[in-house]
Amino acid sequence: MKIVVLTGSPRRNGNSAYLAEQFIKGAQEKGHEIYRFDCAFKQVGPCRACNHCGMDGPCVIKDDFNELRPHLIAADMVVFATPMYYFGISAQMKRVIDRFYAINGQIKGHYKKAAYLMTYADTDPKEAEAMLLHYRTLMNYLGWESVGEVVASGVWTTGSVRNTRYPEQAYQLGKSV
Repeated sequence: MKIVVLTGSPRRNGNSAYLAEQFIKGAQEKGHEIYRFDCAFKQVGPCRACNHCGMDGPCVIKDDFNELRPHLIAADMVVFATPMYYFGISAQMKRVIDRFYAINGQIKGHYKKAAYLMTYADTDPKEAEAMLLHYRTLMNYLGWESVGEVVASGVWTTGSVRNTRYPEQAYQLGKSV
């Protein structure tokens, strides 16, 4: 499979980035082709709602989304790895997701698998519900199949996810696809 992994953390060695690495490790061991796009380290402007693309054409914004675009269209699977920032996905990842609008006609209703890897400092599962609902709503709209979620609670400081069960869960999820 061709798998696109989108990371949303502005911390190069952050907890969600580490989960993405573990997923990638498992998926590569199964022979899958991985394309990683680190949203926080790319120049991706927000959608301007100009509708020039018509939901299925060229975007007027010339930035790094144009690098990602063909990979998303060709992908068999898309993985979203993000920390919780003020009870939502990172702004860096949200900008990329909003730009899906320009390729909507090429990705909506075209079967893909997806997975969600998220990290957050709190330990209350209720705090993760809004982010999970957003992801599941997006999957429903696009017609993609979610094949797994790793929700890593209680990880705040950089690296704190490493000594938990979550990296193994991400690795096994990668191996299972």
